[in-house]
Amino acid sequence: MRIAMIGTGYVGLVSGACFADFGHDVTCVDKDQSKIAALTSGQIPIFEPDLDRLVAANVQQNRLRFTADLAGAVRSADVVFIAVGTPSRRGDGHADLTYIHTATREIAAALEGFTVVVTKSTVPVGTGDDVERLIAETNPNADVTVASNPEFLREGAAIRDFKHPDRIVVGTDDERARASLTEVYRPLCLNQSPIMFTSRRTAELIKYAANAFLATKITFINEIADLAEKVGADVQDIARGIGLDNRIGAKFLHAGPGFGGSCFPKDTRALVKTAQDHNVPLRIVEAVLSVNEARKRAMARKVSAAFGGSIRGKTVGILGLTFKPNTDDMREAPSIQLITALRDLGANIRAYDPVGKVQALKEMPDLEIVDGPYECAENADALVIVTEWEQFRALDLDRIRDLMTHPIIIDLRNIYRPEYMASRGFLYESIGRRPHTPKRVVFYNAPPLVPQPAAGFESAGDRNDDLKV
Repeated sequence: MRIAMIGTGYVGLVSGACFADFGHDVTCVDKDQSKIAALTSGQIPIFEPDLDRLVAANVQQNRLRFTADLAGAVRSADVVFIAVGTPSRRGDGHADLTYIHTATREIAAALEGFTVVVTKSTVPVGTGDDVERLIAETNPNADVTVASNPEFLREGAAIRDFKHPDRIVVGTDDERARASLTEVYRPLCLNQSPIMFTSRRTAELIKYAANAFLATKITFINEIADLAEKVGADVQDIARGIGLDNRIGAKFLHAGPGFGGSCFPKDTRALVKTAQDHNVPLRIVEAVLSVNEARKRAMARKVSAAFGGSIRGKTVGILGLTFKPNTDDMREAPSIQLITALRDLGANIRAYDPVGKVQALKEMPDLEIVDGPYECAENADALVIVTEWEQFRALDLDRIRDLMTHPIIIDLRNIYRPEYMASRGFLYESIGRRPHTPKRVVFYNAPPLVPQPAAGFESAGDRNDDLKV
């Protein structure tokens, strides 16, 4: 199949590369000439494990190419995917469909012969109707059908998710579109991946409903964590105890500083706005948004509490800036509000992230970012683990303790055991677990640390993985 992918952001680039790897002929389109030049030369603008190799291999095989010529790509395509951004509209929380509408008009003007136009971006219910109307207005003679095909990719595991999906949702009532998209995804039939055909509006709502439900699970366990701290319970055992119930499931039950990323915040807001437009209040989703925003700010108070309520003049090291590991994405990352709140309380901030430095400086240009976790710990009064990067799970704790002015660690991801951290001489605070007072401060010939994964979860990467749009 000949595929045109409009947009080379996260969704467009990953999807285009994977479709090409299936054997399809894929042209990825972007208006940014410098971005196209960089992609053509093998420079990948986002961090996603193994994506650089996948792109390079398919470019070499001439199955994947990049261009700014939208009209040329569309004219030769059997299927055109729209994978442009749908950020929150400033001021009201609705999804901004400006890029969708612009791309649709340009696609419509270039259509020749029968073509399936597919919205892969996350869009509000009824957007497919808008796309269909705009195409008809721009090119009344176009032989086209419009479908919805939302994506369900986790940043950091997107290639595996694309090639081994839980489900493929296709929204269309047109038999020609069904046939075309069945052919596009035919290589996955060997893996018995279920293709679920629905109406277009149903497909659009499935995506929002999925993200809102997962955001709700995260927010629920975060509130249970607060209660667990007060009553002396362990939220990780609670999560395991309820997650083993097949009706609930273990994933997305890891307590932390609140959800972030490019999807959950904007998609839950957009879903609430859509519901309000139709006079259908979504009280649970509204509460999820409110609780999540409050939680990010509350994390600064948790850090301050470790100093008896005042951190003015203290140096706080932040380990992890991106909203989750294995990505450089800083969009609505909990670290941003945490750092802002800590600064407001008078703290001096120093930070480290394995890959997020460039994107973090775009959000916080004056932030001091160092080159490693030990540089971050040097002369720090406290360390705060914000993102559960694997390298933070096996730190040399003796070295960390000796570098710090005060051996205080606030672990917002629960990657260490409280009793072990206390035995290493740290005042250790975590989420939803009782704090442990250190029994001694200096240790010699101590056994090496063997960090344990959180009970009830397959791996750190499977805990609260965001669905990326």
